[in-house]
Amino acid sequence: MNVHKNARLTPSGRVLLVQRIEQGWSVRCAAGSAGVSERTAHRWLGRYRAGDR
Repeated sequence: MNVHKNARLTPSGRVLLVQRIEQGWSVRCAAGSAGVSERTAHRWLGRYRAGDR
């Protein structure tokens, strides 16, 4: 997977974000911890759940 130079999350960071949400963290807290917006966190969560990792 290509990661552009301004990407806030690497593939492993995306997995950590999703794992935190699935462990019970709120999307807001997980997004804040990862340094991304809630919208971005929801986007990665949706992609993960759709199997588009």
